[in-house]
Amino acid sequence: MSEVTKDQVLQALGTVIDPDLGRDIVSLGFITKNAVCDGLVSVTINLTTPACPLKDQLRNEAEEKLRAIPGVTSVKVEMTAVPRQQEAPREISPDIRHIVAVSSGKGGVGKSTVAVNLACALAETGARVGLLDCDVYGPDVPMMMGLKGHPEQIERQLIPKERHGVKTMSLGYLLEDDKPVIWRGPMIHKLLEQFLSDVRWGELDYLLVDMPPGTGDAQLSLAQIVPLTGAVLVTTPQAVSTFDVGKAVAMFQQVNVDVLGIVENMAGYTISGFVTDGDGSTCAGLKLTLASGETMETGADGTFETLIPVFGEGGAEMLAGKYGFPVLGRIPLDPAVRVGGDGGDPVTVSDPESSLANAFTAIAGEMVRKVAVAAHAELPVLQ
Repeated sequence: MSEVTKDQVLQALGTVIDPDLGRDIVSLGFITKNAVCDGLVSVTINLTTPACPLKDQLRNEAEEKLRAIPGVTSVKVEMTAVPRQQEAPREISPDIRHIVAVSSGKGGVGKSTVAVNLACALAETGARVGLLDCDVYGPDVPMMMGLKGHPEQIERQLIPKERHGVKTMSLGYLLEDDKPVIWRGPMIHKLLEQFLSDVRWGELDYLLVDMPPGTGDAQLSLAQIVPLTGAVLVTTPQAVSTFDVGKAVAMFQQVNVDVLGIVENMAGYTISGFVTDGDGSTCAGLKLTLASGETMETGADGTFETLIPVFGEGGAEMLAGKYGFPVLGRIPLDPAVRVGGDGGDPVTVSDPESSLANAFTAIAGEMVRKVAVAAHAELPVLQ
């Protein structure tokens, strides 16, 4: 039996292509371990992010390619992830690999809810995540994360308050609950600068920044203080929301920040149930008419389900088509999201197997895929 060589291993893995980056995992520098001994092959593949939705696909393909090498008797493929930093080390917050703004054109679209759930979903994958609450006029992150009280301080640096695996900082920790913030632009700029330079974040893969609604001082200041990896926009399907998001897109374009994609929140409300007659028998094929005028028919088991577009539909697709960025995903209108936010346990944590949590997790995965593609497009290949 011929002895397996490391070159054979690399040659086999060189046929495994990362679908997002369009190149093989060897030339991309993903192979960090390549060990061969008596037919036993052990490799480590370092991916672009712990939240990579293609992890299992790449592992399975790599194992298949390695087992096909003559002389291989056993294969062990370990998957790790250390995101590559997009920019050269920045002066402020140099240990944070990627900073992503979560923004919206207007208030009331659930931007903070999306930011909190995306942060928790990323943390669940093993990523090192921070959440900076820059919504100075309505700092809701402390309530949504179930945190309160003044943060600790070491050597004149604030220590982020942490829960659900996410490090957080918010003006809400520093003010009394009923105290309003009445600040002009320079004060907001200074606060953001301090939250990035005077907070001991440590090493983070992703820092999500929950921005105030609109296109004001906070957005412009953040883009001036640190290089952003990109921005995620949040909208509802209705026209008044998508109209304002267009202004946010123009603002980010003006400060040279890429829009990674858009999240459509409150994308319809699902009504479901079943119909029986007087003796308890199911009513199959029964035509129902809702108050909205929509009609539907019960199934063979008497059940029915329909999605009511409370805030309209198609808004995210319209914006994506107009500006050329993807729809990262949709979150339906569901009381469980509100309950999780009010209680400090986001639905991605309180009910991680639910369809809602899965929707947030999928959006987080799409977001970091865009981040990874941007990082590899700008950096030389690691060898």
